[in-house]
Amino acid sequence: MPSCPRCDAPTDDGDRYCAECGAPQTEDAAEELDEYVQRQAQQISGGGGSGEESGGDASSDGLADMADLSDREQLWRRGCYVLGYGTTVVALTFVPAIGAFPLILAGIVILPPLRRLTAEPLGSSLKREVMAGLYAILALIGVALLIIL
Repeated sequence: MPSCPRCDAPTDDGDRYCAECGAPQTEDAAEELDEYVQRQAQQISGGGGSGEESGGDASSDGLADMADLSDREQLWRRGCYVLGYGTTVVALTFVPAIGAFPLILAGIVILPPLRRLTAEPLGSSLKREVMAGLYAILALIGVALLIIL
């Protein structure tokens, strides 16, 4: 039975990576790992754009990659930040009232980082239209509760 050259753990003949330490066991696996590490290094250093922003399935929604986006997408994100934070700040001034809580949720739901946070549990990020719809519904509920109560 072969063993891993890095940690001497027993491995099977068909293993591409060691189950104990993760070291590549074949040349193909080593090349694949090198390519992956290079892609990650490029993304971290800002060398490559990620995702398809026009489709709404981007893997990152930070401000750092704003330069890689189209003018329309930059405007959308900036508008979402302004609307989200503005709504949240205004809602915080009404905190004792019950209508403030849907407004706070509306402000949070429109923020672009929420798309990235929802992508992992849902399998893909929410579309911009869904986020805008949730914002509109929660904002209307909040305003209605503030007016009625």
